[in-house]
Amino acid sequence: MVDRLTRQRRSWLMSRVQGKNTSPEIRVRKAVHAAGLRFRLHRKDLPGTPDLVLPKRGIALFVHGCYWHRHPGCRKATPPSSEFWAEKFRMNVARDRRVKAQLRKLGWHVITIWECETKDPDRLSRIIEGRVLGLTKRH
Repeated sequence: MVDRLTRQRRSWLMSRVQGKNTSPEIRVRKAVHAAGLRFRLHRKDLPGTPDLVLPKRGIALFVHGCYWHRHPGCRKATPPSSEFWAEKFRMNVARDRRVKAQLRKLGWHVITIWECETKDPDRLSRIIEGRVLGLTKRH
């Protein structure tokens, strides 16, 4: 599939894609806070700079976009339009795996919440309850 935008226009458009404080991330923050949990944002001293860190529980939480991080089985993770994007997505997934392994090695529980899981507030609350509150406290 050929890109309908010029290189310059595509570059400009891609530069506008946010990495922090996205709508899904803010929805997760609100749900975690509503569950009575306190957290830190974007801890740069941890591998991968997790979106939320719950230090008392030893949890590093990532809010991943389904398209960019290739959520398995999700309709938003459509096939890439070129080999360039296919390679970029492969590198994203490999980096995610590497970061998760590094954090686990440091003793952190790693949780990923996908963009599509943040749309329905009730579903998101159940996910927070199951994935976050379900973990035992760090010793």
